Amino acid sequence: MRLWFLNVGAVMVLALALCPAHAARKAGDIEMQKGTVKAADGSAVPYEIGTIYLPENRANPKSRLIGVGFARIKARQPGNAPPVFWLPGGPGLAVLDAFDGTSEAARSRLRSWLTYGAVGDLVVVEQRGNTFRGEMLQHPGQAMPLDRPVSAGQRRQAAIQFARDAVAANSGKDLAGYTIKDCADDVDAVRRALGYGKITLFGGSFGSQWSFAVMRSHPGIVARAVLAAVEPLDFGYDMPSQLLDAMKRIAADADRDPALAPYLPPGGVMAAAHAVRERLAKAPAEVTVDSQRIVLGLEDFQSALQDEASDAGSWPAFVLSLYHGHYEGWARKEIAERQAQPQKLIGPLIDTSLGVTPQRAAQLRSDPALHLIGSAGFEPYMAAAETWPTPDMGDSFRRMAHSDIPVLLIHGDWDSSTPVDNTLAQLPYFPNGKAIIVHRGGHDGAFYLLREAPQVKEAVYRFLKTGEMKDLPGEVTLPVPAFVKPAFAPGA
Repeated sequence: MRLWFLNVGAVMVLALALCPAHAARKAGDIEMQKGTVKAADGSAVPYEIGTIYLPENRANPKSRLIGVGFARIKARQPGNAPPVFWLPGGPGLAVLDAFDGTSEAARSRLRSWLTYGAVGDLVVVEQRGNTFRGEMLQHPGQAMPLDRPVSAGQRRQAAIQFARDAVAANSGKDLAGYTIKDCADDVDAVRRALGYGKITLFGGSFGSQWSFAVMRSHPGIVARAVLAAVEPLDFGYDMPSQLLDAMKRIAADADRDPALAPYLPPGGVMAAAHAVRERLAKAPAEVTVDSQRIVLGLEDFQSALQDEASDAGSWPAFVLSLYHGHYEGWARKEIAERQAQPQKLIGPLIDTSLGVTPQRAAQLRSDPALHLIGSAGFEPYMAAAETWPTPDMGDSFRRMAHSDIPVLLIHGDWDSSTPVDNTLAQLPYFPNGKAIIVHRGGHDGAFYLLREAPQVKEAVYRFLKTGEMKDLPGEVTLPVPAFVKPAFAPGA
């Protein structure tokens, strides 16, 4: 269904008396604009987009107010279902540009949101410090030299220096207020401002972790939740061996692909990955592409191995290309990534504050898969944690705890960003919960993971509307993807 944006004016709905200045604003005040989205069938769908003003740091009575963006699409027909609060991932994903319709990604997101009208009201809440209706906290990142590999020590030091520079550059802001707990409190503030009782949570990746924080901080307001690419509160840093297991599952199907057979060494894709690892451990690779020379080393490969696995269809070709000595594609990406680029602050502010329990930290640092994957996914964050001003959330907040809230967890077993083991560990703490494991599913949202199972999607919508778990299977299987071949002939 093709959608386009139709602006019908800026009708301001204020929770405070209008005045020339905004000195009268109080915490919890909102400003809203109304508009409509017109669908291809001619129907006009009204929406509201607004800003809620909240303390930057709730622990400081003198804190300034900041804006947090939200939007609401009301149900087509009034009903008794609690509103669905859709929480973006990241941290660092801002989504309210969906209403301008200027990109296909925006139009696609808006099409998805309109489907919730059959369930109830949909409310989208952005993250403080990374919202189109408030501030986007960013700071330039540090460029990395091209003439030598990037070591683990360099990554740790760069993370610490970035934190120092970002804090100094934002001295007029109270960065201590940008925690996942504050984001959870923001959801409750929007709920109260819009006059709702209980709500349903919907989120993927960090959106799922944010949802767990809401359930931990405000359990009485949550009717139920649908979460995908699950990230428990204590699992913000992923276990290398579990990420490696996801890669092995991808490799198992790739090893059976006839088009890849001529490129495979004995032992298949994973044997190729280990061979590249050993080669780079002995000596870095020097590559010249587009008149630029870069030196690539072991730690670079360890980081890239996981990053590239987010696209399962092309990941085997990435590994096999390196195995056969074709580094050019990787080198181009690495050259771009080593340039100084603006970095969003909300990610490290939240992640270093949430951290992990000492038990999980010990497991991360002793995991056997560090040999292949490395520690870049957690060590730089841990090293910089004390430099960021957001307070430690504490183990009582991070640890899993039993909850009677009905929760549906949907997770792909090819997810190399938040491994499926996260869902399997979290599920026992929700006695009224259920999991759907999507074989060959990646790091995707609930309805994209279920794209090949329309009846299951309908059952999820019913759960959102009524809480009924009937017709929800325990697993779904996606077809084997068409794997990309390396960009050179076998033997070349």
